[in-house]
Amino acid sequence: MSTLLIELFTEELPPKALRRISDAFGKEFVASLAGQNFFDKDRDFSVFATPRRLAVQIQDVPAVAQQKTVTHKLMPAKVGFDDKKNPTAALIKKLDALGIPEDAVKNIAIVNDGKLDMLQIERQSEGASIVDGVQLALEHSISKLPIPKVMSYQVPVTFETVRFVRPVHGLVALHGSKVLTVSAFGVTSSDKTGGHRFLGNSEISIQSADDYEDTLKDAGKVIVNMNQRKRQIEEQLKAQAEKLGCILFEDESLVEEVNALVEWPVVYAASFDEAFLAVPEECLILTMKTNQKYFPLFSKDGKLSKHFLIVSNMDLPDPINIIEGNEKVVRPRLADAQFFFETDKKVPLEEFAQKLQSVVYHNKLGTQHERVQRITSLSKVIATKINADASATERAAKLCKADLLSGMVGEFPELQGTMGRYYAIAQNESEEVAKAIENHYLPRFSGDKLPDDGVSISVALADRLDTLVGIFGIGLIPTGEKDPYALRRQALGILRILIDNQLPLDLHDLLSEAKNQFDSKLIDALDPEKLLGFIADRLRGDLRDRGFAYDQIEAAITTDIGRVDLLIPRIKAIQQFTKTEEYGTLINANKRIGNILKKTESFKPTDINPSELVSDEEKALFDEISRLKPIVDTFIGKREFEKALSSITSTAGVIDQFFENVMVMSEDPGEKQNRLSLLSQFSGLASQVADLSQLNA
Repeated sequence: MSTLLIELFTEELPPKALRRISDAFGKEFVASLAGQNFFDKDRDFSVFATPRRLAVQIQDVPAVAQQKTVTHKLMPAKVGFDDKKNPTAALIKKLDALGIPEDAVKNIAIVNDGKLDMLQIERQSEGASIVDGVQLALEHSISKLPIPKVMSYQVPVTFETVRFVRPVHGLVALHGSKVLTVSAFGVTSSDKTGGHRFLGNSEISIQSADDYEDTLKDAGKVIVNMNQRKRQIEEQLKAQAEKLGCILFEDESLVEEVNALVEWPVVYAASFDEAFLAVPEECLILTMKTNQKYFPLFSKDGKLSKHFLIVSNMDLPDPINIIEGNEKVVRPRLADAQFFFETDKKVPLEEFAQKLQSVVYHNKLGTQHERVQRITSLSKVIATKINADASATERAAKLCKADLLSGMVGEFPELQGTMGRYYAIAQNESEEVAKAIENHYLPRFSGDKLPDDGVSISVALADRLDTLVGIFGIGLIPTGEKDPYALRRQALGILRILIDNQLPLDLHDLLSEAKNQFDSKLIDALDPEKLLGFIADRLRGDLRDRGFAYDQIEAAITTDIGRVDLLIPRIKAIQQFTKTEEYGTLINANKRIGNILKKTESFKPTDINPSELVSDEEKALFDEISRLKPIVDTFIGKREFEKALSSITSTAGVIDQFFENVMVMSEDPGEKQNRLSLLSQFSGLASQVADLSQLNA
């Protein structure tokens, strides 16, 4: 038993994919060896990755895989043996093809597979050598890597053309201290690897697989453990920020990216000219993070500081050249942002908005200007419904997409809406309008904050409804994982805005109003039920994410999907209802009623004639329904769903007696109609809150 080490030494790997590729490399390599019987499938292992290497290390790997029993299914018994139980020529030929001696016939078993008696034989398979096993595992793992983009290159000397994410220059394969002779990408394995490009030895010998981490750290100035490297970056960032008296806001994705760009991380502090702080901080932050991979710092009051942090791959006694070099590099970037901002401010947003006439939104749905007109009209309708300022809403909607043609948004599309707010403030638009221009994009992603004022909400809903109805209307319905117009995100945004802001808006009405904004010819393909079903699927997922049970969600949605703001109060009422003693009885009764009514296709509910009620049980149920209906209606009107459900618990005993003593499907047509109508009314009592037949008893 010895430690096994495999390392691919490459040119710089894509940073955003490094962790995903390295994890897949380790997982698939170990899975292949486990499949070859070198160890159990749950074996622990270590994965290492730097910008120039992928490696996996596994403890206690045998030099030879364990033997394993292999079962060979041969052929039907009647084909393999003749009438005298002697092996046929077909059986002998099959055994020979498998390399099994003829005298092994005596070990053949007859097993019935449910249809035929089949011949099968078991034999011990010799375990693979570690060299063969590693070669196979290497080929398997490489073929399974989630590589974003493959490149072709020629191997030096042999000029063989190979394909990989980046050129491979070395391959280490060690079992303990022994070099395993394997190959990949035209490179034969050795114990040699490379250190840090500038700080370490260019060629390093790994004496033993167990020494890998320490050898590269000491001789190569390389920290191969990705998690350890990340911790060092985070600790240094925090220390430098504290030293400057600043605050560092966490940015997990940026830390992860710079971690994949360095092998020996060192954090340095730098700064830029304070004059640039007059530019909106979002622009400066995005410039530093996106273009330069810098970490902005903030003062104690939360404002952007002139200081920023650099994660360098160089550890120098005097880093002044690195610091000044980065300050010099960032200066023109910030100057560009300053230029865009100052230039854009001089152009009225209305002028940008008019130029949207030349920007095509979709060839079937017109220009962005036409889209803005639809959003404006629809947002005014919504504003009226929720008592928002109609004038401010109209103004915000007209300008909501204007900044798309600004220089800053052209450079940084992520700032759409944000820059619109800054330009609106600079041009003396009201705070309400400026805020809505930015906030109508909310929520931008799962868990993002929501617009919380009437004007922003009106424009945000109109924007998303226009997209959903328009794209569905021209037949571009999302399929599988493909959703180029982010319709799933748009639908979820609508639902979250309605639910979390508790807006008294009916989803059916909103979709109808959105449809009315389009020329009917443009949305001939719109299937309202399909669109509503699409939204309902997102709604189910959202409610499950909030922790509600599937059956309770279905019970509430089936009753009323229009008023999504009332779904959570309905579900919470159901949750309380499930705690009552009568819960099971009433659930089963409603399921039974549902089944009865489904089987009676020709039945249509009618008013009940009390004089035709025959049994005491019928009369008792009718009296209870008559007593409860105004009570339940009152509670429903007040949105007191818990009280509405609680009030019907008194019917449990009555409905039990009814089913026990009354024949619903009477031969008398009048009695049958009366009883079915009675059950329909009973079911309708609770259905105003939830469809009880959907609940689990």
